[in-house]
Amino acid sequence: MTNASDLRAYAYVLAVPDLSRSAEYFQSVLGFATDWQDGDNWRALSRGSVRVMLGHCPDALPPSQTGDHSYFAYLHVDDIDALHAELAPRGAIILQPPADKPWGMREMAVATPDGHRMMVGQVLD
Repeated sequence: MTNASDLRAYAYVLAVPDLSRSAEYFQSVLGFATDWQDGDNWRALSRGSVRVMLGHCPDALPPSQTGDHSYFAYLHVDDIDALHAELAPRGAIILQPPADKPWGMREMAVATPDGHRMMVGQVLD
């Protein structure tokens, strides 16, 4: 039974200095599609059930300067090796290739050119 006040996933909101460059990376490299855009200010993109909203913030602190706080998501996938094989040839910034972890996940770390980082994990059987 769900509660009317339960939270549901909607979108990750990322501040980016160059909206066009960041959107192009999410589309061409990470395989996201544009859902909508608000001129040169916002762009929403999605892949599967994951949605990101990119906001043009040229004066914001670059994520690469926030250290561990630049991680914004932990995403699940059924076949991480297939995802890696898809993204790597497109030039994805793979910080950690897929590897089995002692907590029962096979994970990889992916970054954006701005320094936002995300982990992607597959449950090990």
